[in-house]
Amino acid sequence: MDAADLMTVPPPHHGVSLREATVVWARIAALSFGGPAGQIAVMHRIVVEERRWVDEGRFLHALNVCMLLPGPEAQQLATYLGWLMHRTAGGVIAGVLFVLPGAVSIMALSIVYALYGQVPAIGALFFGLKAAVLAIVLQAVLRVGRRALRTRAQWALAAASFLGIFLFALPFPAIVLAAGLIGFAAAQAGSAAFAGTGPPAGGGSLLGDALPAHTRDRRGAFRTAALCLTLWLVPVGAILLARGSGDVFARIATFFSTMAVVTFGGAYAALAYVAQQAVENFHWLQPREMLDGLGLAETTPGPLIMVMQFVAFLGAYRNSGELAPLTAGILGGLLATWVTFVPCFLFVFLAAPFAEALRGNARVVGALNAVTAAVVGVILNLAVWFSLHTIFREVQPVRGLGFALDVPVMGSLDPAALALSLVAVVATLRFGLGLATVLGGCAAAGLMLYLAGYATG
Repeated sequence: MDAADLMTVPPPHHGVSLREATVVWARIAALSFGGPAGQIAVMHRIVVEERRWVDEGRFLHALNVCMLLPGPEAQQLATYLGWLMHRTAGGVIAGVLFVLPGAVSIMALSIVYALYGQVPAIGALFFGLKAAVLAIVLQAVLRVGRRALRTRAQWALAAASFLGIFLFALPFPAIVLAAGLIGFAAAQAGSAAFAGTGPPAGGGSLLGDALPAHTRDRRGAFRTAALCLTLWLVPVGAILLARGSGDVFARIATFFSTMAVVTFGGAYAALAYVAQQAVENFHWLQPREMLDGLGLAETTPGPLIMVMQFVAFLGAYRNSGELAPLTAGILGGLLATWVTFVPCFLFVFLAAPFAEALRGNARVVGALNAVTAAVVGVILNLAVWFSLHTIFREVQPVRGLGFALDVPVMGSLDPAALALSLVAVVATLRFGLGLATVLGGCAAAGLMLYLAGYATG
């Protein structure tokens, strides 16, 4: 990626100017609430249905590729589609705009939370938000499941993925790799267990079904990836050399850089592991504070994985060393955001040209569809994890005989949290109330419980 590529974009054959695309991506970013499921739905509605930039088949292929890549699939999908339409400049604009509103919002809310989060009334608002978040995650399981699980084999793979994570704590990369190999082998054997629906007949989109010329530029893809790699790792190396590996900023840089590489399936797949490490290993925050952070991320536009900025903010704020706590928190949050999202551009710009060339390969399609099925199980695991920590005040880890799971302490059941969660689930799944309505209603209910004298802490 050089200056010429970023500043000058040849006139597109599809008739959509870069300026027009920038406005559209800004609109998508502003509407991107509700985590990956909601964000992908918004993107599909605008890019496929309204603007008709790409057709259904191309959109789903790009989505499956992004689910295979480590990192937040919604942001990577925006980057991928932006690159398809307007080369590297389009990918950078789409990806950055998708992140920017959430980064600014979460930083502001993190500061408020650090300074006033222990105020009972604010704590009551977050208590209500947790119930809404649980309903939204369950809705994501259903939405992604309907799209991804079309055969018995896909259902079985999703179930196996859930059991592997929930009962045996298998690592995400191993599950994704195994799923991809299963889908690839099934297609190689001629099975339709993980076959895609295939793209619709050409002519239904502005981009069309042909490969744009820039998608064949493999050398350019490697140059762009090399620049992204430099922008990612040079700051990490400088922090390690200057402050040592035990410093909080070094831990933030290395931990979230590692997460950027090994977490597949986007935010839902990553958050359970991030929560466990941040709470149990680094002691940066408590489980309920992790849910508070997720509630903040759900109430703001942009990737749900932006909650990592909140986690890093609190970690640096509470381990500020020679810096003022607020300064350390801001720097820690920005550092986590940088090392989380810069690798996303690297992965997309490097993989996209090869993924486009393999779009019609049945074995690749089988592998991608199998990965998508496995991700459904990962999301279900997250839903269960959040359920336990929302409805119960205490959860105990149980280890032994190969099992590794969290078991709730039944005496710590919170009746108000259970009732509010059930109301949020019914409102979302049965009556189809919108995201803002459910979030606002649950936050107001939490505040009312506090005013009525109920302990929501």
